[in-house]
Amino acid sequence: MIFDYSHYFILTIFIPLCFCYNFRNTFIKLNDNENDRPQQIHISLGSNKNDIIITWTTYSSCNQTVVKYGIEPNQLNQNAIGNCNEFIDGGPKQRKHFIHRVRLSDLKPSMRYYYQCYSSDGFQTLSSTMYSFKTQNPANDWNARLLIFGDLGLENGQSIPRIKKEIDDNNVDLIIHVGDFAYDLDSNDSYVGDEFMRIIEPIAARVPYQTCPGNHEHKYNFSNYINRFTMYDMIDGNINNHYYTFNVGPIQFIAFSTEFYFFIQFGFAQTFRQYHWLEKTLINANKNRHERPWIITFGHRPMYCGNNNYDDCTRFESIIRKGWPYVGLGLEDLFYKYGVDMEIWAHEHSYERMWPVYNATVQNGTVDPNNPYDNAKAPVHLITGSAGCKERLDPFRLPLPWSAKRIVDYGYTKLTIINRTHLYIQQISDDLDGMIVDSFLMIKNHDLPVWLR
Repeated sequence: MIFDYSHYFILTIFIPLCFCYNFRNTFIKLNDNENDRPQQIHISLGSNKNDIIITWTTYSSCNQTVVKYGIEPNQLNQNAIGNCNEFIDGGPKQRKHFIHRVRLSDLKPSMRYYYQCYSSDGFQTLSSTMYSFKTQNPANDWNARLLIFGDLGLENGQSIPRIKKEIDDNNVDLIIHVGDFAYDLDSNDSYVGDEFMRIIEPIAARVPYQTCPGNHEHKYNFSNYINRFTMYDMIDGNINNHYYTFNVGPIQFIAFSTEFYFFIQFGFAQTFRQYHWLEKTLINANKNRHERPWIITFGHRPMYCGNNNYDDCTRFESIIRKGWPYVGLGLEDLFYKYGVDMEIWAHEHSYERMWPVYNATVQNGTVDPNNPYDNAKAPVHLITGSAGCKERLDPFRLPLPWSAKRIVDYGYTKLTIINRTHLYIQQISDDLDGMIVDSFLMIKNHDLPVWLR
């Protein structure tokens, strides 16, 4: 009898592939007895400067939503009770998540607090790992240190270990994630999102993790993004994960959704509401310039970019800049009118710093000819979308006049508040073992930007 090796070959290839596939689709599932242990813990700023919001997930019940906390790790002598909501993913399995939220109120400023989250399976109370965070310094010249990035995925999330080390070394006060999470939060019946949230827990459970949505969050009308995060607007005191505002030292940050302009199948009204909210928020921010002279916005898709693709920002009249034909709602004129100092973006998987620019025309600074960001005459745009994801990096085309610096490698941005008049921005390369590959100093000697004086 002659042995047919072709069958053996097929089996040796097919069986390992099946094993790998099953492994990939099951390795992020928890054992049943872990379903109600608090996980995917992350914190965010509350509606006032003395609040912190703690959010986490369980899988089988809302039986208990409690945080124990205190200023000593062995004395968690304060309790806070929160609320829990059921979230059903839109995928084929219609998986249930139970999202727990607890507000810690009236915290002392510049104080380290330790905490544990508690949930129940109906028979026993299950606790999380103990974490700690430090509350904000309320001073308007607080020397806060922020990490800013977008487009961070579960697969090829290259910058995650270095970001965690920054947290371990106590080098970070707050993180801003400028859209596109996990790739994607809803993928594989949201198992990918669950694992991503577990991976970032050692980061996001220790410093406020502020977010805005990107295009990869759009599935099921952004439901995974909306339900998993908790972003409070400091003006109206409500949760709005699409657009909201918060303060850090001398900066008022304004988060918004660029995705309303593109996923119009979910309606038009939200774009009008956001535009009017942005104008109202910017008017209020300008009334408060003496206390917070800097206004910085962040949204996912940029107005300007130099990448070699066909995204909106590669077109001369981008939708974000100029709005829809015959309708408008473009943001460039609005942000210029109310003196936004810096506009931070992601989406492009690269780093790009622009000269101060308005209406596609460079408007460099007025004081130091060697530093165009010294009292700049227009907003400064910055793209930081190279934290790492499965779509890899985006190359550049020939530079356009407003492009000042372009880097194609993995990394993230660090913003350091030096004082009320000086902000220092650095780009950290993960490929080059933490090397600073770009830096610049923004200076503003007056509460208002040059073009509003």
